[in-house]
Amino acid sequence: MSDAVPSRREAIPRAASPGSAPSGVAAAPPPAPSAVPDRAEALLSSLTPSLLSWLPRQRWFAGKGSAVTGLAPVTAVDLLPVGTDGTAPGLIHLLVRARQSANGADDCYQLLLGVRHTLPPHLAPALVGRPEDGPLRGLAVYEALADPRLAGLLLERLRVPGRLGPLRFAREPHADLPTGLAPRLLGAEQSNSSVVYGDTYILKLFRRVSPGVNPDLELPRALARTGCSRVPAPVAWCEAEPPGAAEPMTLGVLQPFLAGSADGWRLALDALAAGDGFTASAHALGQATAEVHRALATALPTADLDPPRLERVAAAMRRRLEVTAEAVPALRPYRDALRAAYDELTRPPGPGRPRRAQRIHGDLHLGQALRTAADGRWSLIDFEGEPARPLAERRRPQPVEQDVAGMLRSFDYAAAVGRAAGTDWAPRAREAYCDGYAAVHRDPREDGALLIAQETDKAVYEVLYEARHRPDWLPVPLSAIRRLAERADGGRHP
Repeated sequence: MSDAVPSRREAIPRAASPGSAPSGVAAAPPPAPSAVPDRAEALLSSLTPSLLSWLPRQRWFAGKGSAVTGLAPVTAVDLLPVGTDGTAPGLIHLLVRARQSANGADDCYQLLLGVRHTLPPHLAPALVGRPEDGPLRGLAVYEALADPRLAGLLLERLRVPGRLGPLRFAREPHADLPTGLAPRLLGAEQSNSSVVYGDTYILKLFRRVSPGVNPDLELPRALARTGCSRVPAPVAWCEAEPPGAAEPMTLGVLQPFLAGSADGWRLALDALAAGDGFTASAHALGQATAEVHRALATALPTADLDPPRLERVAAAMRRRLEVTAEAVPALRPYRDALRAAYDELTRPPGPGRPRRAQRIHGDLHLGQALRTAADGRWSLIDFEGEPARPLAERRRPQPVEQDVAGMLRSFDYAAAVGRAAGTDWAPRAREAYCDGYAAVHRDPREDGALLIAQETDKAVYEVLYEARHRPDWLPVPLSAIRRLAERADGGRHP
């Protein structure tokens, strides 16, 4: 889905009232790890027929449209052995590689599987399968996060730092994780899975994982060290260190849950439905974005956007433009003007206006901003960047204009969904957002060539996505393409 539209998170409803921990969770003794290759091979052999059918149907599975041709085990850990009396569930943590010959994918996925002798009716929709042989023969295997008892066990594991085979559980030294928080699985996300514990914490579990620290752990921790309060600070996290891996894999992050908050996408649509403007909210959101960018530049290394680097950036944008124009004929009349925007990017910005790159959000849009009802304060969430991009690419410094451009495109999408395209709603919100940003940091409109190039690249991406997946939405990015092509000769304002 176009990242101008929130695709992995809807407005977060208020969590259910905290209740007692599921029976037996807090008192369960720590099981002995089981991660030997023979165990992993045996488990996966037993599960493969079910997983080959189940995996492609999951919203977080990245290889849609291409059959899984093979599975290879990475690690297998019994977080909780299945009860021999037939009543207590078991919990298996698996990392598996899914091969897809049609698209060449070989991705590693994190699976949390519950195991029971008999599956209760309320868990029937979570069924993965019933293996016909192997160590799980005859047992019901299901998505563990749908089971409050097993989801509660994950929080208990994070309360006690330490290792369990290749898994490592860690938490901040000052963190005091309470017991007795009722878990519930959120249904809005697509690329990951999240569990809310009471009104207190939210655990995001990354489904497709790779070696290296995930930015959604790295950046909020760095921001917390600067004292920036615009991003919920991680409280605990878990990693895997498979044999032979160059770096640990980030598996999940526990952060404070912003109860009573609503995301910017829902708030913008509500404003449009009521016939209201969004300028005050957009201005405050611009300020929040600038605060986060300033803190990231303080906490982590920055880099010069020198001419060779800018040329590489522009060349990548030109390639994306050519690929998209070949696939979408409606884009072709604008190719020359859009190329001119990329050419302008490579020209010196003028004396006293150095260009810098730093760590940024990487996938910023209205759905990644939450505003709490009590004080109207904006917070930013989901710092993993675009999940489809390689992890190493998501961790590279980028110009802050990339984030700004993502939010500007999101205002256009909100106006289209709210039937306000062609009115002044989106232009006013865009200007207010940039004004708010400029009140805290440098004005992103000062370097018009850089901002226009970033927004153009984003709109080109949207054209390709909409043409492939939602043709009826294609007029939304094409309208932006027309506007940006007209401004490609050096316009300074979005």
